[in-house]
Amino acid sequence: MSRIESRPTEWLSYSPTEAKYWDRPGFELERERIFDICQGCRLCFNLCPAFPALFEAIDAKEGADVRRLTVAEKERVTDLCYGCKLCEVRCPYTPADGHEFQLDFPRLMLRTKALRVREHGVPLRERLLGNPDLMGKLGTLTPGLANWGCRNKAQRVLMETLLGIHRDKKLVSFAGETFVSWLKKTPIPAPPSDPAAKVVLFHTCFANYYEPAPARAAVDVLDRNRCEIVCPNQNCCGMPALDGGDIKFAQRQASANLAALLPLVRRGYRVVTINPTCSLMMRREYPSLIAGAEVRELSAAVMDTHELLYELRRAGKFNRDFRSTPKSVAYHIPCHLKAQGIGFRSRDLMRTIPGAEVTMVDACSAHDGTWSMKKEYFALSMKWGEKAFSGMREAGARVMASDCQLAALQIEQATGTRPLHPIEILARAYRTDGFPDPVVAERDGSKPDPGAS
Repeated sequence: MSRIESRPTEWLSYSPTEAKYWDRPGFELERERIFDICQGCRLCFNLCPAFPALFEAIDAKEGADVRRLTVAEKERVTDLCYGCKLCEVRCPYTPADGHEFQLDFPRLMLRTKALRVREHGVPLRERLLGNPDLMGKLGTLTPGLANWGCRNKAQRVLMETLLGIHRDKKLVSFAGETFVSWLKKTPIPAPPSDPAAKVVLFHTCFANYYEPAPARAAVDVLDRNRCEIVCPNQNCCGMPALDGGDIKFAQRQASANLAALLPLVRRGYRVVTINPTCSLMMRREYPSLIAGAEVRELSAAVMDTHELLYELRRAGKFNRDFRSTPKSVAYHIPCHLKAQGIGFRSRDLMRTIPGAEVTMVDACSAHDGTWSMKKEYFALSMKWGEKAFSGMREAGARVMASDCQLAALQIEQATGTRPLHPIEILARAYRTDGFPDPVVAERDGSKPDPGAS
């Protein structure tokens, strides 16, 4: 057989706004090219189960030729990719590096899923898991009943049978009071006359419907740091739908957020997000999902909450009036925060708390969106997350922390302890009674907020 050329074919595309993105034969040439580069490099062999599956399948073929892979073997690689993006961080051949190979493995996997959905439709499980706003609205109508159903063994067996959600996977709880409902009763504080920053809080669907405590803590911390805060209507960032290959729905969600947030960006506000997946989605994926200069304008204004607070710290405007300390913190750094290349700002800010010693655990939890919830991947997710779990245990810290609330759920499943969000740790540190023994994460939005004054 002839040699596979490593340079891109004419069918290179990572944006569904391009017609060639949807060309199946062209895509197959690109997948073949990228698989061939990856099998020759193998730098990412230990990052996730997708790469071992690829390399083992290739090694079993005569001449180790990727062109001999079966359709099932190629699809298996896609199914085992959970979108952590660590391979993009490690890979030397990416568009971000300006390399001529233009290799973006996570976006190749997304293209695979998108083509699959176009050809076969969106499966029911992906349709439900890809719309957390809908699930959240339904669950918070009767949170007690919904949470009972998510804990009842018989119900979980039925859920596994009908929807493919593993019966043993720890699920999030629906909030007794959503963040938006809380805002109606507890208005955002009036802005200072000379604000340190003008901020749009993107509270995320997860914080709204499931765990409002980090969003409440964010309001508290931003207010203490003299930020002008607004929180307009918003919907899910669209990453769950995108991860399931439902490009059309992800584009609708992105377009709705663009319409809601861009006018505020043009008035000088920056969009700060609580969840690193949301900031990654809005920064990196929105410009690929939607064509035009407007979406790039929005993406340029998006940042992580701690990224903004770190800017204030560098400008000498960060509030250091801490009244209590967590003492020791085991901090899990989420993959989607690493992928943005902004540094470890949550860790750095927690270290400004007097008496705080922060141990960073740099390993993927393998929850990764909805992947670990699925019955065929739950056990595998626990296996691939063990490095993170053992790192958090071995740190022996008084408090665990993670910016990713799904990673926190996965860590709790493995260790029995739910990590706090770093913004909650800052909010608690501003209070004299912030860190009682034991220090626990607040799970029910109807309970008192640990970040409130």
